[in-house]
Amino acid sequence: MHHNDAGESGGRHLVHSHAHEEIPGTVDMSLTEGDNSAYGLALYPIPSDDPNDPLQWPRWKKLTILALVSLYSFFANGALFGPSVYVNYTAGIFKITPNVTSRLVSYPNLAFGYGSLVFVPLYHRYGRRPVMILSLIIYMGGLLGCALSNSYATLMAFRVIHAFGSSVCEALPAQAVGDIFFLHERGNALGWYTFALSSGTVAALMAGYMLNGGNSYKLFFWVYFAVAAVLAICTVLFFEETMYFREPRASTSGSDTNVGDVDGTKSETNIGSSERSEVRKEPREGESVPARKTWRQQLKIFSIVDKDINMLMMAIRSFTYFAVPPVFWVCSTYGMVIGLAALAFTSTFPGIVAAPPYNWRLEQTGLISLASLVGYALAAIPFGTLPDKFASYKARKNGGIREAEYRLWCLVPVFFIAPASLILYGYSAEEQLHWIGLIFGVGMFQFGSFFYMTYTLAYAMDSYESNIPEMLVAMNIGKQSISFGFGFKVLDWIAQYGYIKVFAGIFTGVMTINNLAVVIFLVSGKNLRRWIGQTWLARMHRKSLRPG
Repeated sequence: MHHNDAGESGGRHLVHSHAHEEIPGTVDMSLTEGDNSAYGLALYPIPSDDPNDPLQWPRWKKLTILALVSLYSFFANGALFGPSVYVNYTAGIFKITPNVTSRLVSYPNLAFGYGSLVFVPLYHRYGRRPVMILSLIIYMGGLLGCALSNSYATLMAFRVIHAFGSSVCEALPAQAVGDIFFLHERGNALGWYTFALSSGTVAALMAGYMLNGGNSYKLFFWVYFAVAAVLAICTVLFFEETMYFREPRASTSGSDTNVGDVDGTKSETNIGSSERSEVRKEPREGESVPARKTWRQQLKIFSIVDKDINMLMMAIRSFTYFAVPPVFWVCSTYGMVIGLAALAFTSTFPGIVAAPPYNWRLEQTGLISLASLVGYALAAIPFGTLPDKFASYKARKNGGIREAEYRLWCLVPVFFIAPASLILYGYSAEEQLHWIGLIFGVGMFQFGSFFYMTYTLAYAMDSYESNIPEMLVAMNIGKQSISFGFGFKVLDWIAQYGYIKVFAGIFTGVMTINNLAVVIFLVSGKNLRRWIGQTWLARMHRKSLRPG
């Protein structure tokens, strides 16, 4: 039997596969004659015979798209959290308290998540490319307004605008990864996206140096406005539309009856069933394969519209995903990581090290973001591909059947790293231990968080492949709300209870419980997926799951 290795999928020849989904999140990736393979398994999702199918694109093209959305996430997150070092500075300028100026971070953080209610339905109807460009325009407008602002109210308004505009990078990068990468590639691709997203807080270091040099907060926003303009130009030139309608192929196995089938009749009610994936007719026998679009054709802003999408109902349906355990787990994981790392750490660290016995200069307080970057890099660079490879290994041992839970085994060795880092940070802060304890605690937290942020998201996407857009709306609203709750009152809590009770006690306990949920999904994840496919949730989503 002959199989082609698709290590550089999307090269000069079209790749083929007969993989198919048994139930949402369970994929038969056993090889058939003529299939392209990776790690000894058939490719999934199944690519069409059209060179314009994003799954058929050359690897350099896919990496360009990934780089653009990741860079946008990096800079959007930097613009959101970098100004955290200006809390005391802006309090002095606007003659208000630091607790009030800290809202210049917490309120935009909410807008950053809730913008998904608008942008995700938009890009699902009108395509990823036009919405990405629109988002960048709003983002640039908000940054420009911040750079020109002279009052707290004006600065707050434009902070919310640029956060809302860039909120698309909370969902579109994960969507693009699902559009252009095969299942075995997604974990690594999502790892680089989450690395970029989390590393954006390094902007606090730059902001601190700008402020120490005698520059106003306005310079920070001018710099980010210039970077956004360059990114917008690159997006217009190189971000090709990734939304593509492909027709599901007939299964080659007699075992592919979906959960909910009755007497062999396929149910339409499975949340995440790939059988309703965006549909477009492929070349049939005797039809010619379409030509690859020219670069000029790729520059077209609007190239595809899904007129069947009801954007209002899509936004409403997304809230039902809070009842789906894997999706809620992503919300809680991201919410805690963002609330602690991006809000709690950045809100408390400058005040701790600027006071005795540390007495750091203002520009040095941004080193927390460097610690975050190093911690995340130490996880992402050596271990980025490990869960994908391990999941493929488990699938081969299971006769070519891949379960969504296979990646989660890689979370077991690291489940207590992030909670332990909170204990270290809390005790170092309250007992005024050596500053290395604070820095190491932050880096250690980000090291452990890389695995949970990347692979809980990959797990949810694998489990509900075809409902990714609605799922992402729920994820973003949930995680930003949770992070807002963690970060909004953190300074008041610390003043009342102290660092040890808040960080080493409350935050550590909550994060430990969240991380231990991996055991539940490893033991019962498949049964949960099967059960959800037969509930009222599945019936509610039936109309959005268009059969092929």
